[in-house]
Amino acid sequence: MNVRLALLCLLLSSLAPLARAQDQDPPEVAIGERLFLETRFAQFFAAHMSDVNQPLGNGGDPVVAEVETTGDPLPGPFAGQAINCRQCHFVDENLVLQPNGLPDLATGGMRSYADFARHSPVPDRGDGRTHTPRNSPALVNASLPRKGGTQFHFDGEFATLRELVKETLLGRNYGWLPGERKQAMAHVARVIRQDDGRGELANGAGGAYRLVFAGTDPRLPEAFVLPPLLRLDVSKASDEAIVNQVAKLVARYVEQLEFARDADGSFDGSPYDRFLLRNHLPRRPRGRETPAQYSKRLAAALDALPTPLFVAEVDGPFRLHDQPFVFDAQELAGLKLFLRQPAQDPNDPNGPQGSVGNCVACHPAPFFTDFLFHDTGVSQREYDALHGAGAFAALEIPSRAERAEDPSSLPPTFKHPEASGRFRAAAEAGDPSKTDLGAWNVLGNPDFPHAQGRLRGALVRSLGHNPGKDALLDAALARFKTPGLRDLGHSNPYMHDGAFDSLEDAVGFYIPASNAQRAGTLRNGAPELAGVRISGGDVAALAAFLRSLNEDYQ
Repeated sequence: MNVRLALLCLLLSSLAPLARAQDQDPPEVAIGERLFLETRFAQFFAAHMSDVNQPLGNGGDPVVAEVETTGDPLPGPFAGQAINCRQCHFVDENLVLQPNGLPDLATGGMRSYADFARHSPVPDRGDGRTHTPRNSPALVNASLPRKGGTQFHFDGEFATLRELVKETLLGRNYGWLPGERKQAMAHVARVIRQDDGRGELANGAGGAYRLVFAGTDPRLPEAFVLPPLLRLDVSKASDEAIVNQVAKLVARYVEQLEFARDADGSFDGSPYDRFLLRNHLPRRPRGRETPAQYSKRLAAALDALPTPLFVAEVDGPFRLHDQPFVFDAQELAGLKLFLRQPAQDPNDPNGPQGSVGNCVACHPAPFFTDFLFHDTGVSQREYDALHGAGAFAALEIPSRAERAEDPSSLPPTFKHPEASGRFRAAAEAGDPSKTDLGAWNVLGNPDFPHAQGRLRGALVRSLGHNPGKDALLDAALARFKTPGLRDLGHSNPYMHDGAFDSLEDAVGFYIPASNAQRAGTLRNGAPELAGVRISGGDVAALAAFLRSLNEDYQ
């Protein structure tokens, strides 16, 4: 070996550890993932085990025995244990590999931190609540920064991810009843304090939680040594401080869940992204350009594109989606329709010709969400299907003053554990009092104090003006946060109520919804719906475009 080659090999070998370190998650993210998977925080575990270091010996909580889907159930990856965050936000736990090493997409499959059910199952505590009232949202890209700050859950209940995690750990999804908050907090803290580091999750992940949280033991692997500002001595900390620390670390983990981007920060994992790159089309906003302004610029660039270069299967292929990795003429037609908006003046002869998707009004590129709140008629559709046409429009809703005097219709909380939550519920054929009014449940509700500022701001931006407290509450009725549209193939069924199994069904829903909005029969319907003018013949192209936003998220 000559001297130059020897020096090169030495340089490469010295850079290898640095490359591995750069690819490795920060300690707070790695520890947050461990906590995300932890099953011992659940009420079921607390009720059945006095020793936090002993495994459940009674077969585990039935809620995790299987994975509920829209069809046949799948084997439960946490069977024999209790519920955790991952039970509603799967990744590859249900991915089955064939003998050739390729995924068997006919059984199970990947998820982008979502589950397979219309409504996520929760532990049965005998209170009649066995499922969440809504579909489990995907967590990838859920923490993207946005104007006005983040809001989480379909109704904007949580202003920060930390608060969402904390209240989930102490709430009904983990099996705790609203009046059991103090017990829940004490139990989570007990697991952290008493964990002996011998469990499966602790293996190779720093050992006992008390050592990991302290971050000073010299035996800790470097990958699990927390920065000084994130450390906590659990022997001295209060129960709530420990729960806050758990929430902080889990939030750090979830915050870094994003779809693939290149060095410039542009998304690059889907056929759609590859199409933009290949045709030198703008891929993200520039400077202070808003997503809406960028989307208009992209639409103009597409119209001016003389001969598009398409993306073919050879440019992929997908490993985790049962579809070809393509962006062809049909996908392009769907994209143009998606971006097409109505003319401001309906009589303008130079306005858009043919069908108008107006999808971009609520789903601007490149994130494909405006992060705001809209009523597209999903709750009305669900309710009227059970109680008859016009039933939702006639449903009596308490005024702001009536709700303040009697909060029993609001979601149950630790302050009002006996509240019915009837306006945050899936509609039932035998009970016309139940429906889901979305952000109405949270806005002005003193039991959710931290959510108010950001939710109010988002609703005002959704409306384009501030109508005042009473009118804003009325306008919040049945509004839900706009979801992102990337990698929808890993998060079906669709809509907040999990109503639609296919993209074609979800897209087709907007035909009657937009007709209802124009006819004035959609209660509190989003004005943007009136600009949607599509027919059954447009559904295939729009669905094809949405599939082009899929990627092999891992």
